[in-house]
Amino acid sequence: DTIHADVLTHGYDADRNTFTQSYDAPALDASLLMIPRVGFLPPTDPRVLGTITTIQTGLTEDGFVKRYQTTDSDDGLPGTEGIFLACSFWLVDALHLAGKQTQATELFERLLTLRNDVGLLSEEWDPTANRQLGNTPQAFSHFPLITSALQLHAGKGHHSHHPIHR
Repeated sequence: DTIHADVLTHGYDADRNTFTQSYDAPALDASLLMIPRVGFLPPTDPRVLGTITTIQTGLTEDGFVKRYQTTDSDDGLPGTEGIFLACSFWLVDALHLAGKQTQATELFERLLTLRNDVGLLSEEWDPTANRQLGNTPQAFSHFPLITSALQLHAGKGHHSHHPIHR
């Protein structure tokens, strides 16, 4: 409860209606899309919905979610990077949990078009060159693809803090 209250106080920017990458800082991070998935807040909480919208407008390129803005975060690495595909699947799940099935399905289907000729995904996508980057195949991309597919197919979301019942 103490940590939860602390994050709500210091990790949320009320002026922008979004959670942030770190306390009292404006940067965004795609991991914020996991807030409803892990049960930190309900998926339809106005702060969660605001975070989803802010990420969609401030942390995407060509509709795909960046991990974070490399210009806003000192990660110790030079230059830019591609779009981490897992992050866009996290958006699919956040949208789905928030009841925005049409948006979730459209993004999911668009992500499927990025697969290579044998149906595999790499770690990243380059939206400028329209090609896969990084390690191929990448489990970190395929696991959220499968999770999103199962949730969309079932028509309900799965929260990671609840066991899966068969």
